[in-house]
Amino acid sequence: MTCIAFLEQGCQELGLDLTPQQFADLCRYYQELVKWGKKMNLVAKASMEETLATHFLDSLTLLPNLPENEFRMLDVGSGAGFPGLVLKVVCPRMELCIVEPRGKRVAFLRHIIRTLGLERVIVLGERLEPEPDMVQRLGQFDLVTSRAFADMTGFLSLATPYCRSGGQLVCMKGPKVDEELLAWQHHESSGVLSLVEIRSVTLPGKDQFRFLVIFGKKRQANPL
Repeated sequence: MTCIAFLEQGCQELGLDLTPQQFADLCRYYQELVKWGKKMNLVAKASMEETLATHFLDSLTLLPNLPENEFRMLDVGSGAGFPGLVLKVVCPRMELCIVEPRGKRVAFLRHIIRTLGLERVIVLGERLEPEPDMVQRLGQFDLVTSRAFADMTGFLSLATPYCRSGGQLVCMKGPKVDEELLAWQHHESSGVLSLVEIRSVTLPGKDQFRFLVIFGKKRQANPL
């Protein structure tokens, strides 16, 4: 099966409607990932089907949750561009900021952006910190997400200052989602975030669930 055929079948199973050009761009992305992966460790070595399902289709599970109008998204610790850069390929209305501290991955991300001619994408080669000056520099975002954080509580503590009031934070989690959610509920005391939805998705070609845990940042009341 070709790259395009596999992605087309996977997107059909996920109920996603992509254009022929978007499928072609994603496969070009995959080809560059393989090429660069021969020189550096971007993702674990695997078959084409495994890589496409684990990284590309997994990233696309967020697509139904993206705002309908233009929006700003922050992808924390994006690695080789998952999920942020994959979503940008199929969602041009997004203004994307990728934060990735590892220099070789930053070089790869910028190469993909140039190769696919993507616009309104910023790659920051540094580590995200919950510092007021960094929040002021980057601004706030409508949507904040990450696949890199093993700890839900740690991600939410770090990322919440970068989410605007009324925006959302999305945690992409595996089978320990209930355990991590309980830990967050025990830790959360500020009342700034609320749990909006937990959506489970079966990845095409893989016998496992991906859980999208969606939090909303409460709108602050206007002062009298």
